[in-house]
Amino acid sequence: MKIAHVTATFPPHFTGTANVCYQNALGLAQRGHQVTVFTADDGVIQSGYADPAALTVKRLQPLVRLGNAPLLPGLLGVTGFDLVHLHYPFYFGGELIWLNALRRRQPYVVTYHQDVLFDSWLRGPAQWHHRLVGKRILGRARKVLVTSLDYAQASRVAPLLAAHPERVAELHNGVDATRFHPGIEGAGCRARYALAPNDRVVLFVGGLDTAHYFKGLGPLLEALSRLDAPRPHLLIVGEGNLRAKYEAQAQTLGLAERVRFCGRVSDALLPEYYAASDLLVLPSLTMGEAFGMVLLEAMACERPVIASNLPGVRSVIADGVDGMLVKPGDVSDLARAMATLLANPQRAAMGAHGRRKVINRYAWPILIPQLERIYAEVVGATEAIS
Repeated sequence: MKIAHVTATFPPHFTGTANVCYQNALGLAQRGHQVTVFTADDGVIQSGYADPAALTVKRLQPLVRLGNAPLLPGLLGVTGFDLVHLHYPFYFGGELIWLNALRRRQPYVVTYHQDVLFDSWLRGPAQWHHRLVGKRILGRARKVLVTSLDYAQASRVAPLLAAHPERVAELHNGVDATRFHPGIEGAGCRARYALAPNDRVVLFVGGLDTAHYFKGLGPLLEALSRLDAPRPHLLIVGEGNLRAKYEAQAQTLGLAERVRFCGRVSDALLPEYYAASDLLVLPSLTMGEAFGMVLLEAMACERPVIASNLPGVRSVIADGVDGMLVKPGDVSDLARAMATLLANPQRAAMGAHGRRKVINRYAWPILIPQLERIYAEVVGATEAIS
């Protein structure tokens, strides 16, 4: 098949959506399909990164850009493919792919990554955008892929799922279980931050910018300050305009000696941080978090996880088996879970459970053939219509 992937972000920026698009596109190309990725050219070149030779990556010049929403007029030229795969939400991009479908009958599928829930005056406009435009973008898609039916049933996809369940398919996000694995050495990472071999280490991986306000780092710092023996250290991997605010909070809570702000970590070095930790925490506050790929990365490294009991996120974790679920925003519950897990002698066994789950359900070699079958179904139906 001749396939186009359309995404607002793409490596070398390894955001969640960018990583899913990258793995989908690369996996399909490796199975013999002709794959072209259309994304924005932001002018940033990262040393050591090169697009895979198996892919054609076209970086289009944005006319304007609002955060991670570039207006790419070049998307109007995305035609002549058996199928276009839109990674959505993609403000401006989704509208152009929808317009192509109306004008040129170019079929497309959508991966619906998450609801966009702004914590500002933009919340209202985002809701109106979905009512006026987003519903039409989803409604025109030949298939809408959701990372979990649990999330879909609680999200903006719910009306489509209820009215036309045959047009919605579950396709999980995945992880590279050959890159994230339990054999990675974490001693070097610990030494980098002056952590002793017997120190307990909690890991947080997420954006520290306004767009990722929902990641819950503030409550995590508060919960950490309530823990006595063992008093764990916290490694914070991520960067953004809210970092200074979180650093000030850590100082105020008396955590300056126990919290390391690691900044942006390269994709190559990231597995070492999981290896250096005892557990990962994803304390998200809202349904802006739909899945939590960092959970899979930690579990692939045989690290137990703690995450908020949110739609989608909770589908990844078996509570008490490979991790723990906590009430979103509940500092006491989060502190209790961290204390319980850090003191649990079965922590290693929980990590092993997580690794097995990843291999059986979330490894990319399991997921790419599922995506291929969905494509074949859609293309076959399209040819029948034609």
